[in-house]
Amino acid sequence: MTQKVAVLGTGKIGEALLSGMIRGGWAPSDLLVTARRPERAEQLRARYGVEAVSNPEAAKAADTLILTVKPQDMGTLLTELAPHVPADRLVISGAAGIPTSYFEERLAVGTPVVRVMTNTPALVDEAMSVISAGTHATGVHLTRAEEIFSGVGKTLRVPESQQDACTALSGSGPAYFYFLVEAMTDAGILLGLPRDKAHDLIVQAAIGAAVMLRDSGEHPVTLRENVTSPAGTTINAIRELENHGVRAALIAALEAARDRSRELASGNG
Repeated sequence: MTQKVAVLGTGKIGEALLSGMIRGGWAPSDLLVTARRPERAEQLRARYGVEAVSNPEAAKAADTLILTVKPQDMGTLLTELAPHVPADRLVISGAAGIPTSYFEERLAVGTPVVRVMTNTPALVDEAMSVISAGTHATGVHLTRAEEIFSGVGKTLRVPESQQDACTALSGSGPAYFYFLVEAMTDAGILLGLPRDKAHDLIVQAAIGAAVMLRDSGEHPVTLRENVTSPAGTTINAIRELENHGVRAALIAALEAARDRSRELASGNG
């Protein structure tokens, strides 16, 4: 891999991406990082053997720029970068809610931009990274983004018009599962189990269920029915979930997340 890649604003997700790339075969000498604090830059340099540079230096030297700063900081970063980014650089944005047009308007005409929505399981190499092309990005640019993000999990190409839905479903998705585990742990305590035992039971159930969903090829309804005996414990629990509108609440929650992503994209932060 001879392309030089820079990760700008290297926080937790940026560092996870960096370490995933190195595990995937990228040479540290082909990787650059930037960080707001000098001590953070030095930490990354010492930990991964990569070169820490300024944002303008990264823009001049790297073939691909991965922007991992927070959405509210993106405008300031682009103002700093714009004079130094030639139109042949690939710019990858990991900022939720910001469309590729936002970058295209602020960078040199023709700059290829790829938008990626990943999620926090990138920290354990189980991310789902959703990739969309901007106006000037080609299949080659999308493939390059996939090569980078496949180091921390799976990738999926979608039209940019679907990014807000993917943000609601996948980008925010881990939080919904944590919320569910938290509620089930509290239920386990109510039923008389110690917190640590309730936690272990639920986490392993979640892992096992996820692996079965991924590997069995079965529809989730089929897998649920396999657990649901006539007049048994599971169907009684399912009835209560339906009585309390859990399915409808989940749909409404994802719609709310989608709508908030749209608001961020329109600048109503």
